Amino acid sequence: MAQQPLILASGSSIRTQLLRQANVAHEISVARIDEEMIKAALMADSAPPRDIADTLAEMKARKISDKNPGALVLGCDQVLDHRGSLLSKPKTPEDAIAQLTALRGDRHSLLSAAVIVEDGKPIWRHIGQVRLRMRDASDAYIADYVARNWDSIQHAVGAYKLEEEGVRLFSSIEGDYFNVLGLPLLELLNYLTLRGDLTA
Repeated sequence: MAQQPLILASGSSIRTQLLRQANVAHEISVARIDEEMIKAALMADSAPPRDIADTLAEMKARKISDKNPGALVLGCDQVLDHRGSLLSKPKTPEDAIAQLTALRGDRHSLLSAAVIVEDGKPIWRHIGQVRLRMRDASDAYIADYVARNWDSIQHAVGAYKLEEEGVRLFSSIEGDYFNVLGLPLLELLNYLTLRGDLTA
């Protein structure tokens, strides 16, 4: 049986790198949706953070699926939940410093949602959760960290990347590292293998 084309509806370099390293053939087609508007509407309806991540992942996959009949489209989204507040990607270095200052010395959760859509219908979904505790870094370290890493962390919720210097901000991490990177990779690989799209 020929493998169905898999399309990643995300411009995330780390997600495509994870798929490539796992030898999962895929194309990339970035879904353009108004994430902030959708997120604001869901939050106004008191949607829990996991539902927000799941909805955004599904909407991205549906958008690309509509243009690619017969393909499996993988949509992903990640939200950061800190004491019931959702953090987004920082808009400015000052915003990044404020986010990291709020998170330091405290715990937060990363929710990493993935949805596969085929012909406009979701056929698989998973939400991975990771709990992280940030150490009580000094004001000076946070400011220097943001200055050194702004080009990279402006694309990351919470203003850090664990695969880079951001790992130094943390004292403990509970959960699957792939979920931290924004893709529940093991669950995805298990599903594709059970379908017969990957050889076991």
